[in-house]
Amino acid sequence: MIPDQPPALLVAGPTASGKSALALAIAERVGGTVINADSMQVYRDLRIITARPIPEDETRVPHRLYGVRAASEAASVAWWRSEALSAMAAAHAEGRLPILCGGTGLYFAALTQGLSDIPPVPMPAREEARRLLAQEGPAALHARLAAADPDTAARLRPSDSQRVARAFEVWRGTGRGLASWQAGGGTGPAPWRFAAILIDPPRDALRAAIAERWAAMLAAGVVEEVRALAAHGLDPALPAMRAHGVPELVAMLAGRMAPDDASRRAILNTGQYTKRQATWFRHHALADPSRTHTIHARIAGPAQLSERIWADIISFVDRVR
Repeated sequence: MIPDQPPALLVAGPTASGKSALALAIAERVGGTVINADSMQVYRDLRIITARPIPEDETRVPHRLYGVRAASEAASVAWWRSEALSAMAAAHAEGRLPILCGGTGLYFAALTQGLSDIPPVPMPAREEARRLLAQEGPAALHARLAAADPDTAARLRPSDSQRVARAFEVWRGTGRGLASWQAGGGTGPAPWRFAAILIDPPRDALRAAIAERWAAMLAAGVVEEVRALAAHGLDPALPAMRAHGVPELVAMLAGRMAPDDASRRAILNTGQYTKRQATWFRHHALADPSRTHTIHARIAGPAQLSERIWADIISFVDRVR
């Protein structure tokens, strides 16, 4: 560890694994500020469908970076990193432990490993990428990317439309591939001591949690939330319009999908996404193992914490502060 650097805790895991409830419980126990590290929970239009902390929980401990962007504004990793570092510094100045909670692996990597120094992409390149994606589909755009930037294309699944389009626009707008930019250095790790808790529930427990959460969202009015979002007429390629459940409910509201099919598809897609999240977390260190350790909890949130596991987590948090 580096003692002159302030500590921060990462609480990570797949969607519906109980991260927010665990982060809240830890923050109440140790005096922490919960800082959002989920790329969809930054959008104020998506409280229900992204399962943002409820207002009552936000009054129990300070919460930061939740619902701070309009759906019309794409939030970049660089923007989030800058805002997160400001929120962390403010929490530390108040004598509180910054607790970064979310499931977006790239956000955690931006803090613990740094960001490549990619210049802004000109708007014509972004528009071309979106147009080709809409006209040809992600697989065809991936083929175009493979011909121009094979190193980056090899890292991406052809079906991952958002990342394929991003890679294509970077190559088109800068004349240099995304993989090349990422290999060229950048900001470097943030000057903090990071410790991490990774929630890794069994697949059957996670599938059940996803289905239960979807039913709760329907009861809480998620259809009306998405109806209001769709009324803005936003570009379907915007991140907020691609949040899990949004495309399915938009299709349902437009009469292109039956309600039961929309629910089934949303639950299935969310489950598939959690597999990709789990794969990412298995292959990327959340914190530098030479300085701190990551505690793995095979649980689905604090409801499954035994007294022994809870004591281990609190001892872990106290030790790395």
